[in-house]
Amino acid sequence: MSLLQVRDLSKAFGGVRAVDGIHFDLHEGELLAMIGPNGAGKSTTFNMVGGQLRASGGSIQLQGRELVGAKPRQICHLGVGRTFQIAATFASLTVLENTQMALLSHHKRLYHWWRPVRDQYREQALALLEQVGMAAHAERPCSELAYGDVKRVELAMALANDPRLLLMDEPTAGMGPQERNELMALTKRLVVERRMAVLFTEHSMDVVFAHADRMLVLARGRLIAEGDAHSIRNHPQVQQVYFGSGKTFERPPQEPQP
Repeated sequence: MSLLQVRDLSKAFGGVRAVDGIHFDLHEGELLAMIGPNGAGKSTTFNMVGGQLRASGGSIQLQGRELVGAKPRQICHLGVGRTFQIAATFASLTVLENTQMALLSHHKRLYHWWRPVRDQYREQALALLEQVGMAAHAERPCSELAYGDVKRVELAMALANDPRLLLMDEPTAGMGPQERNELMALTKRLVVERRMAVLFTEHSMDVVFAHADRMLVLARGRLIAEGDAHSIRNHPQVQQVYFGSGKTFERPPQEPQP
């Protein structure tokens, strides 16, 4: 059985159908990319799965539990974590304190102010930071970190919820090529080790083709292709949507020169 099942998912804003009958499955241990040009419906679909937007029609089920109509916090407590395009950390807090705060939220202990935060869930927070390679920076304020390291801290915070499904919105935005590939290789390792699944949106095709197990391609609110790297590279409609006639995905876009 699929971990996540999306069926006939739709979203209309007035007379505009931003998402029109999308369907897909996501399995445990899978890294699934959702790609498409601007305006394809990626963010709308992503936000419906996370509960930030309510679907106009269709179904989203997490292991048989319907998510349509549930609030983001309810979805979080069902085992869905999320990272954002702009990393969401507290810059003035240390790496360790940020992770402890995420654990306090997961355990619904945020309002127990009479107990010092530094004493709560410290070992669990350090274990999460070890998993993402940030334990050595535990006592540093997030404001001092390179952006790639901030993204790792955000990943540790998302893992504090012990998610079965992790939603990653543009996880490598603002990162250089090496940082991008290191973060996604880490994510893939965690998917396997923790037996969870990841749905992510991404504009960097080098990241998508190097790390995704499978891809969904959206255009104008509809799913136009689904498959592995080879099938997507050679899909005529995908080539047309991205590049027009005569071009392919054989080479990922080059990094802009400084």
